[in-house]
Amino acid sequence: MQKIVSRGSSCFWAMALALSVSACGQEGGSPVTGGTPETTTPRIEASPAKQNAARFLTQATFGPTDAAIQQVEALGYRGWIDQQIVTQSPSHLTYVDNQLAQMRLTDPTAQLYAPTFHNSFWINAATSPAQLRERMKFALSQIFVVSVNDVRFDIRSASSYYDMLGRHSFGNYRDLLGDVSLHPIMGIYLTHMSNQKEDPVTGRTPDENFAREILQLMSIGVVQLNIDGTPKLDARGAPIPSYTSADVSNLAKVLTGFAWYSPTPTSDTFFGGNRHRDAHVRSMIAYNSFHSTSAKTFLGTTIPAGSSDATAELKVALDAIYNHPNVGPFMAHRLIQRFVTSNPSPAYVGRVATVFNNNGRGVRGDLGAVIRAILLDPEATTVGTAPGSGKLREPIIRLANWMRAFNATSRSGNFLVGSTLYFGSLGQSPLTAPSVFNFYRPGYVPPNSRVGRARLTGPEFQTVDEVSIAGYANTIGGAIWDGIGAGNEVRANYTREIAIAHDAAALAERMNTILMYGQMPPALRQRVIDGVNSVPIPSGAAEGAFARLNRVRMAINLTMVSPDYLVQR
Repeated sequence: MQKIVSRGSSCFWAMALALSVSACGQEGGSPVTGGTPETTTPRIEASPAKQNAARFLTQATFGPTDAAIQQVEALGYRGWIDQQIVTQSPSHLTYVDNQLAQMRLTDPTAQLYAPTFHNSFWINAATSPAQLRERMKFALSQIFVVSVNDVRFDIRSASSYYDMLGRHSFGNYRDLLGDVSLHPIMGIYLTHMSNQKEDPVTGRTPDENFAREILQLMSIGVVQLNIDGTPKLDARGAPIPSYTSADVSNLAKVLTGFAWYSPTPTSDTFFGGNRHRDAHVRSMIAYNSFHSTSAKTFLGTTIPAGSSDATAELKVALDAIYNHPNVGPFMAHRLIQRFVTSNPSPAYVGRVATVFNNNGRGVRGDLGAVIRAILLDPEATTVGTAPGSGKLREPIIRLANWMRAFNATSRSGNFLVGSTLYFGSLGQSPLTAPSVFNFYRPGYVPPNSRVGRARLTGPEFQTVDEVSIAGYANTIGGAIWDGIGAGNEVRANYTREIAIAHDAAALAERMNTILMYGQMPPALRQRVIDGVNSVPIPSGAAEGAFARLNRVRMAINLTMVSPDYLVQR
């Protein structure tokens, strides 16, 4: 029986993809006919309040669920955010440690690999009650980038880093900056781990990698900004640089002398010898004998020569970065792009940056206040109709959206999806960016596109090509029809949808609410209805049940591969 179901699933999945591609190629093309006609059973359409709640959750979580929609309706946007800010995430490090302990019961030499961390990501994305924190972790991981693609990286370290981003998601940016700077995985990734002071005899100079990237990508950017994120211009109308190469070189000197944690630090442990078992998950410590004692001037701050206190100097440096006027608009723009829209108006950026600078209680850098300002802003709560409104949904978020919308569960409890980076899959997986610039640049403009001609940015479009389009269609189609993960062990529960599967229009309305927050255009609605009605319901009980399931799969598949679904507005 399983073979018959699988064969049928593949056939219907191919039909759904063909219907979608056909309809995309012809605006309002000829409807597909055949099968059971739409019934005239009275339907209750979702209320605007329910659809607005679904839209809000699309921005703030890995996807709405029926229960979450009810929560938002009961608490309101602000009340829901306040509740989420105090809700904690399950620990990724605890999960991978528990998995390693289980593995070593049968194989004492077992080691962790990246898929174990990725499984913990999918567990949290699909099931964690701390959904806003989960999304904030994911957003911060795309600003403070590390990548487990590097074979040097310890999976416990990656899990610890992701936990750290979660702890600081609604805390203070300055604390986040400090823990990012000293986390061993960042020290390895941007090569300031075991960074030594300059040596005029050998010509050695401090490594400048992290010094450059913390300025360019994590805090102030390359040009001076107004509060609304627009560049400051000189008398000739050119953007004014926010830092110089000398700033980078001097900041690199501050970042010398930090290396592996050890309760008994020595020159050997500085270079990674005799490594403590928790050195990969504990903050780097200062080895002052390796720290530069020369004078350092950067961003208008000077540290006089003679100091050998690496920790104190790092505090001075990070305070200078934290207090730079660019940080508010820089972080506001980056986070708005991750949650709401690729092209926020200067006014929107300015409002959020103002909250970053002062949360209303005299506190700078309050990320909880910042995310509240982002999600409650009129540009977030109102459906945008301007050409630049909205953003392309990332592949990871689309798959998680399916899991949450249809209550996907894992037979093993471990959501054995692993990495979705590989060829033919989503082309994206957490902590696997190809470079420190993430999977896409914030200012990316798709070439030869309407987005480019309109002088707009579309960061996520940098991941889009023929391979990624096919990979997504195949991955989401396979998940919808047969499940996903090892042995397709992650499967959706379509009970609610099957109950209305006889009514194509009701099924389309369900997709409109849970996947498209009331924004499904008439052409797509008709495409879904026609596709569902192309699957007739036989009279036999078993055959009828299978047909109803396939009608549900058809509706979901047609919706989730449509361009209208892919763009979040």
